[in-house]
Amino acid sequence: MILLIDNGHGSDTAGKRSPDGRLREWAYTREIAAEVVRRLKVLGMDARRIVTEEMDISLPVRCQRVNKVCREYGSNQVLLVSIHVNAAGNGQWLHARGWSAFTSRGRTEADRLADCLYAAAAVHLKGHQLRTDYSDGDPDWESGFYILRHTRCPAVLTENLFQDNRDDVAFLLSPEGRERIIRTHVDGILSFVRHQTAGAQL
Repeated sequence: MILLIDNGHGSDTAGKRSPDGRLREWAYTREIAAEVVRRLKVLGMDARRIVTEEMDISLPVRCQRVNKVCREYGSNQVLLVSIHVNAAGNGQWLHARGWSAFTSRGRTEADRLADCLYAAAAVHLKGHQLRTDYSDGDPDWESGFYILRHTRCPAVLTENLFQDNRDDVAFLLSPEGRERIIRTHVDGILSFVRHQTAGAQL
């Protein structure tokens, strides 16, 4: 299975940083994505980042890169996780907190991938709120995000706490916080892959 990892925004994206400037979403998510890919590769997985550039890459181009892999290997042999950091406002410290994952609308295999990521977050992010929406029977939030609607494989977008919450920023930038965010993604993805592999063998 091909494991595609996306990192949000770019160095030229306006805003998208903590009010004190210590956390810049484009840099933080690239750091996390690179380490997630490295660890998956160590485990023998075919993991790839779809955006290695520092500058922002448009959403249509990101989707084109994903869908090219889907055409080559088959959509059922590819998954996508897009890594972001949430924000509740525009440049000031606020109080919203928590971790969440988004899928496209309707029942798809992305829901199962999101379930696996939520289960991993429950283990590795104990003490942090998991923001959930069970209105459709599962914890993820359904959204019309472009990268979820226009890619042909199971795709989940994670929002890893809030860049405009002081406590969340302190946690995210700490060695422990980085490690726990990385392990949430690695373990969640591996759980989904194991499930898919087991299902294919039945």
